[in-house]
Amino acid sequence: MTGKILRITTVPISLYKLLQGQPKFMIQNGFDMLLASADGTEIPKIEQETGLKVNILPLTRKISPITDLKALWKTYKLIKQTQPDIVHTHTPKAGIIGMLAAKLAGVPVRMHTVAGMPLLETTGIKRQILNLVEKLTYKSATGVYPNSFGLKKIILKNDLTCPEKLKVLANGSSNGIDLSYFNPELYSETHKQTLRNDLNISNNDFVFSFVGRLVTDKGINELINAFVRLQKNYNHIKLLLVGNEEPDLDPLNPKVKKEIKTNISIITTGWVDDVRPYLALSDVFVFPSYREGMPNVVMQAGAMRLASIVSDINGCNEIIENKKNGIIVPVKNSHALFEAMRELLTQKELLLKLQNNARPSIQSRFDQQLVWQAILDEYRKQLNQKRK
Repeated sequence: MTGKILRITTVPISLYKLLQGQPKFMIQNGFDMLLASADGTEIPKIEQETGLKVNILPLTRKISPITDLKALWKTYKLIKQTQPDIVHTHTPKAGIIGMLAAKLAGVPVRMHTVAGMPLLETTGIKRQILNLVEKLTYKSATGVYPNSFGLKKIILKNDLTCPEKLKVLANGSSNGIDLSYFNPELYSETHKQTLRNDLNISNNDFVFSFVGRLVTDKGINELINAFVRLQKNYNHIKLLLVGNEEPDLDPLNPKVKKEIKTNISIITTGWVDDVRPYLALSDVFVFPSYREGMPNVVMQAGAMRLASIVSDINGCNEIIENKKNGIIVPVKNSHALFEAMRELLTQKELLLKLQNNARPSIQSRFDQQLVWQAILDEYRKQLNQKRK
């Protein structure tokens, strides 16, 4: 069975990172693919890798009624022109715009993947607005796909949609992990030594790393506080922060920002296209986020044979099993984070055990081919049901 699928994300970096490799896989299995997102620097990369033209929509991550109405109209027009059998959206803004437009245009299969919920960290009137947007997105969809079992429970707990609409594909994750790409064997000691020299990291340094946006809701304030406290007793440690700040959306504590800039043991790289070399030279991955769906970076770190310290939130606590392939700590708890970092710094046997279990735990549950096949099977199933 074949058909035409339109995949929409709010910004192109999501299209590039969240769905990398999927369009080709679906094309190989008989589907025509269309892609759409806001404009951005990643568009040429996406078009080169997929061989597909990305349709540009005026989507923004911020709430902007006039711009959002324009985006809804443009998305509706795109759908009417291209006549997809399935519209599949990712990220909150693309979800509400894409699902509404697809319903208005009469698309038979309307799928929305939930990979995180900003409303979980908001209160007051903004929380009410985001709650309403989420409910409207799910009401407009024919199927809602949380990318973790924990996220599914949260959706049900908040009464955002009926259980019949919800389904977690495979074991969670939006795209799975390419284990041939995220492979520590690709990085020799010489390669890692060169990068250590570039970053001013000595061979005796124990390296904690973080990959992601340097913002409050990723737990960066707690991470910096825990690291600085650890530094008082251990001077051979480094903290590697791979990612950009977003001061307009979710600024860090000013004291934390100053610490990042002035502490010579905290190394920042800014945005990088390839996080693997930085994971390869690390000893422990730390990810104290406040909210997630199914975080790719934790799976990537595991595939690179890294033990991870994560907060006890949905997604993270599905990838990491406490004291098996990492350590789980309470969310927003700098002291617990400090204790876990100290434990893996000082207990070599435990660290080795967690590192040895890290890659096999990802391989058995989140291999990319397994996730892609589950998505493909769902496309075929939904189209078959609608056509009947």
